[in-house]
Amino acid sequence: MAEVITRRDGGVGTVILSNPAKYNALNYDMWKAIPRVLDEFAADPDVRVIVIEGDGEKAFVSGADISQFESQRTEKSSRDQFGEAVEAAYRAPVLCPKPVIAKIRGICMGGGLGLAAACDLRICSTDVRFRMPAARLGLGYNGTGVQRFLSILGVQNTYDIFFTARIFGADDALRMGLVLQAVAPEALDATVKEMTDNMAINAPLTMKALKLTMNSLLQSHTERDLATANAAIQACFDSADYKEGAKAFMEKRAPRFTGA
Repeated sequence: MAEVITRRDGGVGTVILSNPAKYNALNYDMWKAIPRVLDEFAADPDVRVIVIEGDGEKAFVSGADISQFESQRTEKSSRDQFGEAVEAAYRAPVLCPKPVIAKIRGICMGGGLGLAAACDLRICSTDVRFRMPAARLGLGYNGTGVQRFLSILGVQNTYDIFFTARIFGADDALRMGLVLQAVAPEALDATVKEMTDNMAINAPLTMKALKLTMNSLLQSHTERDLATANAAIQACFDSADYKEGAKAFMEKRAPRFTGA
């Protein structure tokens, strides 16, 4: 059964993309579910950080479910509808006010690579296989998606993965800056847990303000919205968490942040 599963563990919300029979390929309903579940985690004050991962050991996401291409991606109206669902799923991690981490093992290709690129941080296992196969499928990749890769990989690496449509591994991903870390498969869970545990105890308003600022700075000068980011920064200084952080520092203890 193809589905999107959610799990909460303390301050960490996990989104599991599950279609193991097809290496977690995303069908239309799964693309549609991604913004909804991220919105649910965004609205939950107990969730401080979100992890997106694939079901099982073989894949993060192998791409869009190709079996739906003929029925949903040939006629213009159906293609537009499918494309809108995909773009909404790509926007969801970017717009989410909380940190979103892609936990990547095995296959991460096509739409899976696009979704991973939309997350704030990416950590992979050393047995990962990445690929952007658009040129092998005759697909046009839109400007927003290309810009996302360009901001992460730079000009030459973006041309490389799109022009060649080649499979590449963890070493290339590290060299390009696509991933923050590449660890042994058996260490991936613990590595991501250590990071999320560290993030979950931090001030949520500070992380929200940073994300708004980063997203704005990554836009072109004409599209930047630094006013919203600056308002979020000011909200940090006006918050009870700011007072708690200063007090905890003076008292030499761990802060207890509430997001208020």
